[in-house]
Amino acid sequence: MDKVEASRLPQSKSYLKILGISYLCKNSNTPISANVVEKIIKDNYIFNNIVITSRPRVIKISSKLDMAIIWLNIWDVQSKTKTRSFINHCFNVGSHIATIQGANMNPRVSQCKNC
Repeated sequence: MDKVEASRLPQSKSYLKILGISYLCKNSNTPISANVVEKIIKDNYIFNNIVITSRPRVIKISSKLDMAIIWLNIWDVQSKTKTRSFINHCFNVGSHIATIQGANMNPRVSQCKNC
């Protein structure tokens, strides 16, 4: 299927998460930002054919670990073929090996039960 045919297929959002990336930037104590994640994605060839629908979200795994979960929303065809091709794919980020996993809708700030 060529790009023109693929662009005509119905699109929907798919959700991915990336594990194995350090929460702190190398040689500093500043948390990794969405801008840094976007640069990592732009510079990595495996992400050449995806379109991100919103800024990546970075969440620290726990207070004791220096690792992050990166949540990505991408445009995909309704059959989820792009998403399935990324699942369990690994790539290098500095000295870390990151793994892409499928995800359900990404977590956001919970709304209180009174609203």
